[in-house]
Amino acid sequence: MARPEVLDRIKGAEDEADDIVAEAEEAREERIAEAREEADRIREDAHEEAQAHKQERLEEAREDIDSEREEIIAEGESEREALEERAAENREAAVEYTVDLFTEAVNVQSQT
Repeated sequence: MARPEVLDRIKGAEDEADDIVAEAEEAREERIAEAREEADRIREDAHEEAQAHKQERLEEAREDIDSEREEIIAEGESEREALEERAAENREAAVEYTVDLFTEAVNVQSQT
């Protein structure tokens, strides 16, 4: 083989190698871009899932708080009713006691 043919073949092989390298670079860049897009999708999905989970937990907490608040209100109303009943029962005794004290005071003053 003549020297010019060898040089042409070497040049052709180098050009082919350059093309292969360029194609590999392009394929690598495409894969990197696809991987970045996929990572962004995964990140967005995770963010949306976290937001949904957060919202769900907030709703559960609100429900628990509402339930607990209702229980506290019911207990408070029960205690209020019990206090009112005891106050009503003690009212008569307090009135009688006050009248007795007043009567004794009047009797003491009238005897002096």
